[in-house]
Amino acid sequence: MTKTALITGATSGIGHATAYEFAKHGIKLVLCGRRSSRLDTIQKALEKHTDVHTLNFDVRDKRGTFEAIDSLPEQFKKIDILINNAGNAHGLDPIQTGRIDDWDAMMDINVKGLLYVSKAIIPQMTARQSGHIINIGSSAGKEVYPKGNVYCASKHAVLAITEGMRIDLNPFGIKVSAINPGLVETEFSKVRFKGDAKADAVYKGFKALQAEDIADVIYFTVTRPAHVNIADVLVFPTAQASSTIVKKEF
Repeated sequence: MTKTALITGATSGIGHATAYEFAKHGIKLVLCGRRSSRLDTIQKALEKHTDVHTLNFDVRDKRGTFEAIDSLPEQFKKIDILINNAGNAHGLDPIQTGRIDDWDAMMDINVKGLLYVSKAIIPQMTARQSGHIINIGSSAGKEVYPKGNVYCASKHAVLAITEGMRIDLNPFGIKVSAINPGLVETEFSKVRFKGDAKADAVYKGFKALQAEDIADVIYFTVTRPAHVNIADVLVFPTAQASSTIVKKEF
C-alpha cells in the first residue's frame, strides 16, 4: 500500500532532497514550507512521479500549524511518515553577546515548531498503532562547540524529545528516529550568517555532505522491515571528525 509522508521545511535543503527521493519511489507527499512559490514549483516537478499536496505555513505559528494540517484533503489525511525537518540557525556569537531575536527564532522553530507539528500528527498514529517519525537533529545535538550555545541547546532538545517520543510511543508500535547530520552544504550557512562572506567560507577546502546524502539515509531508515527501527544516526562528511575538527585543503 502506498504510504504518505509529511515533510516540513520542504522548500530547500534536506527537506527538498527528501521530497525528491520519496517521489522517485512513489511515496505520496504532503510538503510544508513558508515559501509558497517554491512549494508550487516543487509540486509541479514531483506530480510526475507521485501525488503531492502542499501546505503553506510557519511551524512557529501554533494555530496556523494545526489549521493547516487539519485542512488536508481526505486522500492525504493519513500520515504514515512524519519528517520533522524544518529548522534554522541564527548567528554564531558567544552567549554574552548573542541576540535574543536569534535565540527566539532557533527555539521557536527547532523545538516548539517540531512539537506543534508532532502534536498535530501523533494522535492519528496512536489510534492506528502505526507510523514513523523522523526528527532531523544535528551533530550539534551531541556536542556543544564554541559560540554554538543556543543552537546546540535547541538540537540537544530535539534529541531529548526524540528519545522521549520513542519511549512514550513504544506501546503503540510507532517508530521514532533521529538523523543527525554534520556539515551539510545547504542554505543553512546563508541563513546563519545572513549571506555575508562567512557563509561562502564555511564549506571551502573540503567536500561537505550534500542534502541528497541525508535524503538517502532518511529513505533507508523508513524502508527497514517492520521489526527494525534505526533509532539514531550521526552522519559526517569524511573530512569531519567532530564539530570543531575538519580537514581542509586550500
